[in-house]
Amino acid sequence: MSTSPASGTSTAPPAPPGEPRTPRPGLALAVILACQLMVVLDATIVNIALPDMRRALGFSPTGLTWIINAYTLAFGGLLLLGGRAGDILGRRRVFLAGIALFTVASLVGGFADSAGMLLAARAVQGVGAAFAAPGTLALLNTNFEGPARARALGIYSAVSGAGLAFGLVCGGLLTDTTSWRAVLFVNVPIGIAILVLAPRHIRQPERHPGRFDVPGALTSTAGMVLLVYGCIRAAAHGWGDGIALGALASAGVLLGAFVAIETRAVQPITPLRLLAHRNRAGAYLNMLLLPATMFAMFFFLTQFLQNVLNLSPFEAGCAFLPMALCQFACARATPVLLPRFGAKPILVLGGVLVAAGILWLTRIDDTAGYAGAVLGPMILFGIGSGLSFMPLNLIILSEVPAADAGAASGLLQALQQVGASLGLAILAAVSNAASRDAAQHPPTGTNPEQSARHALTEGIAGATVGAAVFALCALAVSVLVIRPARPAPERSTAERPT
Repeated sequence: MSTSPASGTSTAPPAPPGEPRTPRPGLALAVILACQLMVVLDATIVNIALPDMRRALGFSPTGLTWIINAYTLAFGGLLLLGGRAGDILGRRRVFLAGIALFTVASLVGGFADSAGMLLAARAVQGVGAAFAAPGTLALLNTNFEGPARARALGIYSAVSGAGLAFGLVCGGLLTDTTSWRAVLFVNVPIGIAILVLAPRHIRQPERHPGRFDVPGALTSTAGMVLLVYGCIRAAAHGWGDGIALGALASAGVLLGAFVAIETRAVQPITPLRLLAHRNRAGAYLNMLLLPATMFAMFFFLTQFLQNVLNLSPFEAGCAFLPMALCQFACARATPVLLPRFGAKPILVLGGVLVAAGILWLTRIDDTAGYAGAVLGPMILFGIGSGLSFMPLNLIILSEVPAADAGAASGLLQALQQVGASLGLAILAAVSNAASRDAAQHPPTGTNPEQSARHALTEGIAGATVGAAVFALCALAVSVLVIRPARPAPERSTAERPT
């Protein structure tokens, strides 16, 4: 499989009947990116507003976590179904339906006057995102080709990576200057703009009529929801919690049944042939491991910046800007580097830098400052992740049959969500254990406040050790599993045109 951009000069395939013959690729890309940015920002922008939401709506500390979890459960659980629905019903149609649902839920959530109303709105946001998000990569893949596709994927990867950090900045700014409600209302004008512009500028790919794989949809959705829920429950109550273990065991049974069903289904919701190619399977595995590292870094560094360095929410968000800018710059440069060096060398370099940044963070302690202990690892991580995601997207989408583009995109994003939840749950358990041990053996001569800060920092340092293991595993996959693209065979002299 080729992992470099396909050759060609056109910006989009020929328009089907009834579609504009001269679409504006810039506006089409802007609409697709607006959706991706909205979904990505929602993963972090709400975090900064959680304390204000708790005070306004009377959440308990445990209930507060469900503002994040309600979204994650619905989003992660329904992504595979959303991807396949786009293939069968039409990707643009399902994309727009998901955006409409997400926009309405954001409006309702912004006006929420009770905890239950906000949680219901967040769950519906997750449903909308699950049907809209797979369409972003699938529509990008079918609306662009050749060098234009490589450039579009570069911008897409930059927005996806940097958007997570920018969400922290935007969340802090909106919460500090207006209200927690603004972090939900901000989605409304973006969603309306997408709904107006998408039918005019995004070409409707060819539909691939078929039947829904209902058993596959049910087992995959239930299995993913239980897996995500089990990870979240284990992070909060420990890996010995009976409910968490029951959810994870049930998830294993359902996902095993899902695989068995997919091997026999005539029109599977996730064609297992997507995993038959070595490079694509390796790239999918890294799409599980890298988000596990990235989301854990955001979560634990946010705690360190606010609870150890005593930064305000807005200041803590701004502290991530160097990483976000490095991610964006490197993701924009990657399309230029790919034709010259190929996907594997860039992916390996990115993996080395990500691992180096995380390993540097393992040395963090409660006497560390931002410039000496955090800024350098952030820059390395930003450069490494900026180099990594576009090659992975390109490897996964290269040579995917048109009928499977939505399923391939849905699986990619489902693995990202599961990787983030699973990684955070594992590392939260590691962090809690390290914090408890440090609290039981405080440094000599410290007061209670200093001991608490020391325990928190030790927990964060323990979590970064686990994150380093994820990063090193991702690097090993890039080195050992993913193979460089084979060059096209030279034609003999007799075959060359005279």
